[in-house]
Amino acid sequence: MALTLKRPLVFFDLETTGTNITHDRIVEISFVKLMPDGTVIEKSRRINPEMPIPAEATAVHHITDEDVAGEPTFAMVAKSLAQHFEGCDFAGFNSNRFDLPLLDQEFNRVGVEFDFSRAHFVDVQTIYHKREPRTLVAAYKYYCDKNLEDAHSALADTRATYEVLLAQLEHYGDLPENVEELAEYASQNKNVDFMGRLVYDENGCEIINFGKYKGRKAAEVLERDPGYYSWIMSGDFTNNTKAAFTRIRLRGKK
Repeated sequence: MALTLKRPLVFFDLETTGTNITHDRIVEISFVKLMPDGTVIEKSRRINPEMPIPAEATAVHHITDEDVAGEPTFAMVAKSLAQHFEGCDFAGFNSNRFDLPLLDQEFNRVGVEFDFSRAHFVDVQTIYHKREPRTLVAAYKYYCDKNLEDAHSALADTRATYEVLLAQLEHYGDLPENVEELAEYASQNKNVDFMGRLVYDENGCEIINFGKYKGRKAAEVLERDPGYYSWIMSGDFTNNTKAAFTRIRLRGKK
């Protein structure tokens, strides 16, 4: 089964200084851009995170402070990345919960506007977990019958993710072939923001998905408890989450 594309699909992976989306930084980004005509474009770039790379992070991806000392900062490459990603859909492994929100946070941090709202997001891990709950290494072995060499190298992981999705389409004949339907299938919830702090209910209303107001309509909470919005804005939430709450709040003031 072939993958049907209406626009480019970017498979990408990040290696970072850690797993805190609001505070950690990218040290390597790699992507495989699949064009509708079948052309494949690969790019990989290490990034100077402008902060020390913790030993526990280096133990995972083997990138040290010395490796990135002479590399550009994210601010230096952000506009070029945004141009590469313009008009694309995105795919990755655990990308909806980690890579996408962290990338969005990095764009915001350096003042480069990139609108993810019109893109579709195919999280290959979600498809895999719905079918065969494992890791990328196991997924690569299961679907492609290959051992993943250099796991946690951004480019190796990106290439493997691309191959796994193609193998999943071949393996499961009932998977949709177009990215829009595939993104819908690959979503855990109908998230409003990348982190899923807000989700849509069956009527398309934004519902708070954490904390003391979990399960409540966000518009109603923001109207009845004005201090809650201030808490969100000053809290340790991503810019993407804060923007989602802001849109709901402004809509209620019209």
